[in-house]
Amino acid sequence: MQEDIKVNGHKKTVKVWCDGCYDMVHFGHANSLRQAKALGDYLVVGVHTDEEISKHKGPPVFNEEERYKMVRAIKWVDEVVEAAPYVTTLETMDTYECDFCVHGDDITMTADGVDTYHQVKAAKRYKEVQRTAGVSTTDLVGRMLLLTRNHFRQGQYEYSVDSDHSSSMGLDSSARSPWTGCSQFLPTTQKIIQFSDGRPPLPTDRVVYVAGAFDLFHVGHLDFLEKARRLGDYLIVGLHTDPTVNRYKGSNYPIMNLHERVLSVLACRYVSEVVIGAPYSVTKDLMEHFGVHAVAHGSTPVAPDEDGRDPFLYPKAIGKFISVESGNDMTTEKIVERIIRNRLEFEARNLKKEKKEMDLIRAIEAQKSGSCKGDVLKMSA
Repeated sequence: MQEDIKVNGHKKTVKVWCDGCYDMVHFGHANSLRQAKALGDYLVVGVHTDEEISKHKGPPVFNEEERYKMVRAIKWVDEVVEAAPYVTTLETMDTYECDFCVHGDDITMTADGVDTYHQVKAAKRYKEVQRTAGVSTTDLVGRMLLLTRNHFRQGQYEYSVDSDHSSSMGLDSSARSPWTGCSQFLPTTQKIIQFSDGRPPLPTDRVVYVAGAFDLFHVGHLDFLEKARRLGDYLIVGLHTDPTVNRYKGSNYPIMNLHERVLSVLACRYVSEVVIGAPYSVTKDLMEHFGVHAVAHGSTPVAPDEDGRDPFLYPKAIGKFISVESGNDMTTEKIVERIIRNRLEFEARNLKKEKKEMDLIRAIEAQKSGSCKGDVLKMSA
């Protein structure tokens, strides 16, 4: 809930500070920033450099320039501070006139095991928001490292099995198989409402439609959507179902299930609306239903529909198809290649992070246990 801070009887603009690596920006990051923005009026986000992240956490997947761009595109972010210090200081907060710092309820430490928020916590200028369960950069890297798991490969049924043999890759709008499961992330209508603008197009708006997988939402997607948005006033993104994406991508795709991809795309400031489980071919009915003036697609190859036809046949026939050059050659496949190429480094990074967190949790539990024993002894005395 937003706080009202008054100065000389007038409501003061409450400035909120968040910081982090924001590597492989996903809907968990976006949800944390959404909650932080709700606590104030203006959100400042500090992003760490590659050097700082490598020193304290391990190699980032994306470089700092890519990460700066991704954070700027999140709809709740008002300002980005580049090269923010890894340990949040009161001096940094004061420099950007922030009233308090907000972070998720997970653990963040330096290479030496020091809480990166110890200064702001001591000064009582720290607030926590709930971390989004079921997703993290570590988790996404882990998904790409688990190359042996079985995705969408069980006879006629389309589903996936994670390393713990549990169903994991998204129930979607076209799936009727009892074998189709969901990831640890549990989607709700409330979460989608929180991420959505909730504004329908105005009668005068020029509506632009794009469609795709938008898996592991990245800077290539971002640059494409920014240019597509410039073609009109209202941008609708159609997201294909998991089985559809697997049909034209193959292998272990999609890495993120349909519901995860929905929230990642909705968090982008250029996107007005999302069609969940959009048909692969852009039809006359679809265009008329959404009042689409133009259909855009990037330079990536387009696989034919199941009937062998071009999925953009109709918009091309009526002269409403536009090819958009994003100017960015990043793809989901290239991200996976980065992970695989540096597999040992990323495996070490994940193990290091998990060990550090477990050590701290044990220390906190031991401290609590010791305090409880002390209280019992005092009571006995």
